[in-house]
This record gives sequence, structure tokens and C-alpha cells, in this order.
Amino acid sequence: MVGRLAAVAIGGNSLIADPKHPEVVNQWQAVRDTAEHIADMVADGWSVIITHGNGPQVGYILRRSELASGEVHTVPLDLIVADTQGSIGYMIQQSLDNALRQRGINRTVLTVITQVRVDPADPAFQNPNKPIGGFMTEAEARRYEAEGWTVMEDAGRGWRRVVASPRPLAIQEINAIRALIMNDYIVIAVGGGGIPVVRDETGDLRGTFAVIDKDRASSLIAQMLRADLFVISTGVEKVALHFNQPDQCALDQMTLSEARAYIAEGHFAPGSMLPKIEAAVEFVQMGGPVAIITDPPNLARALRGETGTRIVPG
Repeated sequence: MVGRLAAVAIGGNSLIADPKHPEVVNQWQAVRDTAEHIADMVADGWSVIITHGNGPQVGYILRRSELASGEVHTVPLDLIVADTQGSIGYMIQQSLDNALRQRGINRTVLTVITQVRVDPADPAFQNPNKPIGGFMTEAEARRYEAEGWTVMEDAGRGWRRVVASPRPLAIQEINAIRALIMNDYIVIAVGGGGIPVVRDETGDLRGTFAVIDKDRASSLIAQMLRADLFVISTGVEKVALHFNQPDQCALDQMTLSEARAYIAEGHFAPGSMLPKIEAAVEFVQMGGPVAIITDPPNLARALRGETGTRIVPG
């Protein structure tokens, strides 16, 4: 029977610690490091459901597909998301299984290939703004733009390709995920925000060219499972106001009203921290007790209240 349940969202970029060295061997090491921190949570008595991003990985696969298009068929975006759910899920499964066994814990870890339904009329389809793939110089981005890409500058970190990112409405496999958790399995789900699907005019599910924001989908599954804690693992120890400015100010805690005010004042970059804050706010305003934003090495300390940024009702 499940005890305290934490939904832990791992960032896709945190699985590639150094963008200059995205090779698979380096991705493995980043996943193993993160798995150690999650295993510590399990050892402390938490049940966990794990979600993960896939932005860089999707971009690499999409570009690889385009470069090889003269020799083999291209791969649609929904299948690429499914591919990354399988590959990243496999890496997390194996790494977490090993970390748990080192602690004398025998638990089964598994990945659920997860479809997330979106609205085909979502305005995001007319306004692509979700970054995928690696960072580029502006010159490189403009060159790809001429090939038909949509590109944008991403939070001062460089230029990236962007695609539509509709709001998640429903998780198709939620009943299976809930049953697995209730039977003490550790589940990895809604990887990369989930495979975006829509209902066509006949009512059938169909994949669509988009990616769903991982943090929004993670917040949704945390809400649906009534998680006791929602953790967003990202690249910084704490959320900050005036980020990367001389007057940068780290935040230990935000109430819902404070978080909404900071969002309105434009403190959080749209391609970076903003979706994480919005996802945390959604979880707490829908009844979640607390959300925490921190980086993987500080996860255990954040759970003890020693670091990280906590979003609380008020």
C-alpha cells in the first residue's frame, strides 16, 4: 500500500549535464547520479512516481532523422517522443534498480509509455514556443529557419528550435499508473510530457506534431494521483529573482499569491523557469500540500527543508 507519494520531475537538460558532451555515455552517468538521489528518497520511506523531460534528446533524434531523409524515412514527432520515453525510461529503470539494490531495497521499477490528450484547437498550434534540441548560435538558427524551422532565443542561453506545446488535458493510462503505484511499483510515466494525442472526428486517438511541457504534464499527474509532494528537479539549487543579475535574490519559499505576483512581474524566463513555477502553482492551487524546485544534488537537503524553493498555499 502506498505511503507518502512524491511526484519527481527530472529535467531533460539535467540528463545532459554538459551540452558540449551529450554522448550517451555521459547521459548514463547523469541518470545514475540522479537515481542515487531518488533512491535516497525511497530509503526514507517515500513512494515515488518519476517523470522526465526529453527536449535535447527529441531535438537530436529529429535532426538525425532529417539528415538521413535521403536514405530512410523520417520519423514523426509523436513517435520520437515515444522513442525517448522508452530509452530514457530504460536508463532510469536500470540506474534506479541498481541504486535501490545497493541500499538493500527490492522494488520493481517500470516505465509506462504514456499518451496525453490535448485539444486540436489549442492556440499553441498557431504559436510554436516550446524549445527542443541543442543550443545554437543565431547564425545557425537563421540557417535552419530558412529550411523551415521555427526558432527562438531561449532565456539568454542560445537559440533553439521550437514546436507547438499544447496544454495537457488528460492522461490516457492514468488508471493503470494508479494501480501500479498502489501495488508498490515505482513508475516512470508521462516522459517528455507524454505522447501528444488528439481525438479525431471519429473519436479515435491520433498522434499530433507537438511536444507537451514536461512540468505541466508532471503537475497534472501529481494532481490526479493526489501526491503529497511535487518535486521539480532542475539546473539550479533555488529559484531566484533577477536571475543572473547583480541583484539576484534566491527564494527559500513562495506562497501562491507571491508566486503569481512574481510571474506577473516577469521574473521568470518563458523557456526556462516560468513553466516550472506555473506547474508548481497549478499543483498547489489544486490542493497539493507543497511543491519544491531544486537541483538533483540537493534533493535530499531540500526534502529536509534545508535548501531548494518551496511553493506553499499561503
